[in-house]
Parts: sequence; C-alpha cells; structure tokens
Amino acid sequence: MLIVQKYGGTSVGSLERIENVARRVKQTAKDKHGIVVVVSAMSGETNKLLEYCNYYSKTPDKKAMDFVVSSGERVTAGLLAIALNESGLKAVAMSGRQAGIVTDSAFTTARIASIDPSAMQAKIEEGCIVVVSGFQGITDDGIVTTLGRGGSDLTAVALAGALKADLCEIYTDVDGVYTTDPRIEPKAKKLNKISYDEMLELASAGAKVLQNRSVELAKKLNVNLVTRSSFNENEGTLITKEDDMMEDVLVSGIALDKNQVIVDICNLDDKPGIAADVFKTLSDENIVVDMIVQNISHDAKANISFTIPQSELERSKLVMSKFEKLGAKVAYNLDVAKVSVVGVGMKSHSGVASKAFTTLADENINILMISTSEIKISIVIQEKYGELAVRALHEAYGLDK
Repeated sequence: MLIVQKYGGTSVGSLERIENVARRVKQTAKDKHGIVVVVSAMSGETNKLLEYCNYYSKTPDKKAMDFVVSSGERVTAGLLAIALNESGLKAVAMSGRQAGIVTDSAFTTARIASIDPSAMQAKIEEGCIVVVSGFQGITDDGIVTTLGRGGSDLTAVALAGALKADLCEIYTDVDGVYTTDPRIEPKAKKLNKISYDEMLELASAGAKVLQNRSVELAKKLNVNLVTRSSFNENEGTLITKEDDMMEDVLVSGIALDKNQVIVDICNLDDKPGIAADVFKTLSDENIVVDMIVQNISHDAKANISFTIPQSELERSKLVMSKFEKLGAKVAYNLDVAKVSVVGVGMKSHSGVASKAFTTLADENINILMISTSEIKISIVIQEKYGELAVRALHEAYGLDK
C-alpha cells in the first residue's frame, strides 16, 4: 500500500513539531506502507519571504519571487529527512524539480503540466521515505515556479495521482471538515464524508481546510482524500465520490471569505466586446475574478461590478488604469465578505435560496451581490456582518443539530 501524506505549515511550524511529524511517519511505516511525504514551509516562513520581496517593490518580479519563496519548503523537507534518518528510517529529501514536477510559466500561480515519478519510485523501491518540497515545480526550461497559496495540497494530490497511491492524507491543525469554521460557530459539526463537488465549492468559497485546485485535481484523478489533524489521532473527513445518500442532506456547510474586494467600473462605453476586453485584460495578468454583475446600461454607458481577492488589489489597479484613461470610473470596496451555502442536496430540494435571503433579512443584513451554482449560493455582504451571517445561516439550515 502506498500513502501520500501532506503536512501543513502549522504541523511543521517548529523543530519540535517536525519531530512530531517524524514520529507519525515512523508509526505509519511500521504498517509496511510505502510513504511519500509532502511538506509546506514552516508556519510564517512564506509570509516572511514575501515581505522580503515586497520590501523593494509592491509588484516585484514574479520569477524572482518564486525563486525566493520556494526555499521555505526545501528547508522543511531537508529537516524532516534528517529527523527521519536519525530515527532509524531511510529518508531522502527532494525539491519539486527532483520529484519531476513540471509546470507552466504562470509564476506565483503555476499549474502542473506533468509529473515524471520515476525518481521517486526508484527511491521507494529502495525502501526510502521520500520527502518532497510542496508548492513548487519547474518550467520546461528549468525555471523554478510556485503553485499559489495552498499549493502543497496540490502537490500532494498530483503526486498521489502520478504514483497511483492508495490514499492521500492531508494533515493540518484541524481534524477534518466542519459544517463551518468552529472559531466562528462553536456548534459546528465535523463531517465524516463529503463529496468532491461540495468540498470544491467550500474551498473556493473561503474554507481554509483544503485548497480548491487540489480538490478539483483529486476529483479528476479519482484520488481519495482524508483531511485530519497532525496533533491528535481523531478520524478525519473523507473527500470522495458523491453517492445517493449525500443528496439527502440539504446543506453540508457554510463558508466565509473575508479576502474579497468589489471592483466597480462605471461609465464604460456600452458596446459589444467591452466586457470581454475588461476580463481578458484581467485574465492576461492571471487575476482570478469570482462574482460578476453587469447592470442595465443608461445613456450608452455600462456599469460592471466584480469581485477579486484582496491579494490581487494592487495589480488590479494597474490593469484598471487602462480603462480609466478611456474615461471609466473605478471604485474599490474592501469592506465586504462573501458567505456561501453549499450542499449537493440543493439539486433535489427547493427553497434553499429563499431561506438564505429570509435569514439575512431577519438579521437586517443587506445583500450586495448574489451568485449561484447547482450546489452553492454565494452572497456578498458588509464584512462586519460576516460572522453573524454564518451563525444565523448555520442555525437556519439545522447544521448545529
């Protein structure tokens, strides 16, 4: 049996915690499993490296940033390999390059193009535990890239698929997926099982347990994921294929994302292709747009509103300057949060949206934007009401029962 284990920044946040990870890996090895371990940088390390980069520029060269930021994971991988070898196991540390991870050239948000697992397989066959630096790869011409925030999850899932692993375990500081963030709502319940689609929607809506691209890839590669805590022995949450029983549950979870900005563009010439021009310009800069609303035009002028992550604000301002020069007026609202209601049961039950809107109205919370999919409703509101909205919706859908 081959297992891929991933340990996040808090799990490897100190030398003592790396020792704890080494003990957990050793316990797994006693059961005769082949093991590949993917590690994040020690908690706080990536932010520190980004601050170094931003010391010189608000928009530093992305290629150079990746070269700097990718070092955090290599430090952790090397330290864990040393700890494992000292415990009597055979272990080898590998960078993304050595693990055969090739990406495109979208620096800071690269996508994995291919993986050659032969070097890892050779070490596994030698009886080694392979410790891989997460979050990183190289382009075809050998330049270091990073996969974006949460990219170590993506590394683990991609390696599990390439190696045809039996299981991929994602270890964090929480012991599974909850109906909402327990720090906001103490009555939140841990889920034993959740579908790929539900987890994908929760992740994209702001749930911090798993990175959304990793869930998407797990579904594509049919990798069974378990997310659990590295600080206890509690059973985690299985993320797997949807089954009929899952549709009996109306709503599985509520997510809150405070990392949002509404961008309002007014006074655009209302002509065919203007929206395409706006969003292609953003796409060319790899700026991810979430919710979009285009209002009815007046006086041959169009108004478009959309949301982006706060981390993309400065780059978005540079992009929007092109349209300001054409006479458009651009405003940015950072005082917002996105609350999302997720559940595969929405496909076969009516009234889910109306209950959400009624619940928020009862709390005198004004809705700024709405977006829906088959299994998700996302609502943008003022940030100060975000946690109140989560608690109210959690109770309204009976998730505290």
